[in-house]
Amino acid sequence: MTQRVQPDFVDVLDLDRFVRGDHHAMFRRMREEAPVSWHEEKVREGGFWNIVMHPHLQTVNRDTELFSSQKAGSLMFENPAPSGFDSRGKLLIDTDPPLHTRYRRLINKGFTPRMIGLLEQYLQYRAELIVDNVIEKGECDFVSGLAMELPLQAIAEIMGVPQEDRRLIFDWTNKMIGAQDPDYNDSGEIEDMEEATQAAAELYLYVDQLRAQRRSDPKDDIVTKLINAEIDGDNLSEEEFEMFMLLLSVAGNETTRNATTHGMYGLSSTPGQWDLLKGNLPELMPNAIEEMVRWGSPVLHFRRQTTAPTEIGGVELDADDKVVMWHVSANRDENVFDDPDTFDIERSNANEQVGFGGGGAHYCLGANLAKAELRIIYTEIATRMPDIKVVGEPERLRSNFISGIKSMPVSFTPGKRKHPADAT
Repeated sequence: MTQRVQPDFVDVLDLDRFVRGDHHAMFRRMREEAPVSWHEEKVREGGFWNIVMHPHLQTVNRDTELFSSQKAGSLMFENPAPSGFDSRGKLLIDTDPPLHTRYRRLINKGFTPRMIGLLEQYLQYRAELIVDNVIEKGECDFVSGLAMELPLQAIAEIMGVPQEDRRLIFDWTNKMIGAQDPDYNDSGEIEDMEEATQAAAELYLYVDQLRAQRRSDPKDDIVTKLINAEIDGDNLSEEEFEMFMLLLSVAGNETTRNATTHGMYGLSSTPGQWDLLKGNLPELMPNAIEEMVRWGSPVLHFRRQTTAPTEIGGVELDADDKVVMWHVSANRDENVFDDPDTFDIERSNANEQVGFGGGGAHYCLGANLAKAELRIIYTEIATRMPDIKVVGEPERLRSNFISGIKSMPVSFTPGKRKHPADAT
């Protein structure tokens, strides 16, 4: 039996390490010395295995029979959580095939390249207004001024949420994702989910009201489609509907917002990258987006549970072992990416990044939408704010789950609006 001893240099539960940004050095050493390592829990007995290598992560992510999302959930904390919240078999990311396949089929059509193409004109107009709102100032917080708005407005449009309510979605998802950050939770304890649970309850109440409206006044949006959807002849239960809407709310704005922000930080802090992209927008934008996701790794990890004894990297795992896949480490695996800590929009294999999940059943449903949003907002910024630069260090989210940036100051030469100040 493999000895279960945590290496003394490894502590992925030290959330302040992720705020400081020195987690990359820890993961680099883990890849060299302990590619599959045991980690003790801090608040309960037992522990989990850390997976930090690119090929190992792909193996775990693609084998849903041996590595289950449904058995214990896909997040590091236990499911059901101390609050009683239990998403197993209800939240898309916490299901396995064949249930996952049936759930995913319900909303797949809303995120195909064709459907994203139909949103293109809307997204372009919203991006123009977003830049309009800051361009006369010459400076802004990149996160609140430029990065957060397009994904938030896009997911509000897809869900049928009125634009005036989009800030509610933003605040609720921040509290759910930032449960261990003092800006969103006073205790800062790794398993204190009280604020997150309350935010989820408020979101559920809101989407239940939205569902009631759509029953009497159907529209061409995801809410109406989910109301009428059937799985094995049954409509979605209230809880299943709420879980779908929670996932769309969180995944639809948090991850793309952070990819956008990490992208600007990389472009601004790496000599020559911003000028290179500006001068070759159509040619380099697709690869630049892949590099933004690789280098930024908006989702740091996901978790699986083994269903039978197995082996990874020469390490034996028992049935019902907890396995945590570190996307942030796999995206900087030296055996896959040359000079992985360097941001390089011309990287020849940037598309091998695992930020969208590493393939398999759980590949990111919203990848096409995220890429479209990144392309549109960056094209607008490059065209109208060509000398934009980061002028201060990013303020990072205290989390080992989401690589979030809460604020990041930028400056640029003031410009003119495209639309009247009262345009909506």
